[in-house]
Formats: sequence, structure tokens, C-alpha cells
Amino acid sequence: METRKVTRIGVLVALAMVFSYVESLIPAFVPLPGVKIGLANVVVVFALYTLGFKEALGISITRVVLSALLFGSALSMVYSLAGAIFSLLMMVLFKRFFGTIAVSVIGAVSHNLAQVATACLILRSSVVAYYLPVLILTAVVSGTILGLVAAIVIERLEDGDSEVEAKEGLENVVETHSEGGDSEVEAKEGLEDVVETHSEEGGCR
Repeated sequence: METRKVTRIGVLVALAMVFSYVESLIPAFVPLPGVKIGLANVVVVFALYTLGFKEALGISITRVVLSALLFGSALSMVYSLAGAIFSLLMMVLFKRFFGTIAVSVIGAVSHNLAQVATACLILRSSVVAYYLPVLILTAVVSGTILGLVAAIVIERLEDGDSEVEAKEGLENVVETHSEGGDSEVEAKEGLEDVVETHSEEGGCR
């Protein structure tokens, strides 16, 4: 695994932990158990789109386990794991059909559905299901906001990566032509090819 990718995963895990801690300090905006903003979900959505399913799953599980150990409980870990895994699976399933915001909403709703189902199994009661309408509504609102944030960050990152790749491509062309002893005209043509390629990629987006 390349260094840049490992570094990004580490940063995302740390960021998810920070969001989880901040969220634990914020009172629920709806006085019902289980209702949270889901700040850390923006990190999972971002990881899913920029790194892939395996990396997003690893980040999500690591965040849930560490959060439960540091400022949670074994029961909260069970609820969170159920929600995190199911929501990620649903996001992967619908990722090919919808955009970032819609996928984020699907993930948020799926997360709450999984937690309610888990609570019903553990408590052996369907009373918790009465919270579903409110939980789904709050999931749609928070999922939309966090999905919008994730979409903006992903777009900015892609633009930054394209600039880095273009710069590296230019340096490689210069180095290749210098070592080969090619003429200045050939080196210039190589540079123009790289610039044109990255310009076309930017236009496609």
C-alpha cells in the first residue's frame, strides 16, 4: 500500500475519532435515545468515494471500536457496529446509482434502521420501533448536510490530486527527455501532451 494512501487512512481514522468525541459532547437535538448528528459518517462517505469499500469499512470499524472503548460501552459498540456495517453495505449498493448526497442519506437512514432492529432483538421488544419515524426524519436531514459537505471536500481533493499528478507528469517527461538526450522541441512536445491529457480529464469531470 502506497505511503500517501496509508497516511490518508490514518488521518481519516483520527478525524473520525475527533468527530465522535465532539458528538458525544453535543446534546441530542431530539430528546430520543439513539438520535445523533452522525458527524463521523462524513468521514466514512469520503473514504468510500476516495479510497474504496475495504478502506472505508476498516476506518468505520476502527472508529466504532475505539470510540466505544474510550467514551462508550460494550452495548454501544454492538449498536454502532450493526449500524456502521449495514449502512456502509447499503451505501456501496446504491453508490453506482446515486450521487454523494443521496448515498449519504441512504447510509444515515440504514444506520438508524439497523440500530433499531438490533435494539429490538436485544431487548426482545418492538417498542423501540415507535421511534423510527423521528429517527428516519433526522437521518434524512443530517445525511443531506453531511453528504453535501463530503461532496464538496471530495471535489476539492480531486482537483488537488489532478494538479499534483500533472506536476509529477511534467517532471517525469522532463527527466525522461533529459536522460535520453532528446532535443528541446521533443521535450516541449512531451510537456504539451501531458498538459493536454490532464486538461481533457478535468473537462470530463
